[in-house]
Amino acid sequence: MNLQDIKESIVTNVYYIDAQKKVALHNHPKHDEIFYCIKGEGFGVLEDREIKLTVGREFIVPAGEMHALRTDSNLYVTSFLVPVVE
Repeated sequence: MNLQDIKESIVTNVYYIDAQKKVALHNHPKHDEIFYCIKGEGFGVLEDREIKLTVGREFIVPAGEMHALRTDSNLYVTSFLVPVVE
């Protein structure tokens, strides 16, 4: 995979998660995912633990690892799906 292919395959999203929204555990087999908290607070959820998210903190999930997000209030994150280059 060349540099241009890598650039074009990165996916960027912004998510708003409130206390009522349930994000199911899921994975991305061929992408690492990086979450960056831009407002509020919550948790990055893995199968065996939770990572506290506050403004300016990141949550990095390796490809294939089950993960989700949760909050007791409001959480805004940006997400980057980055392809695994072998």
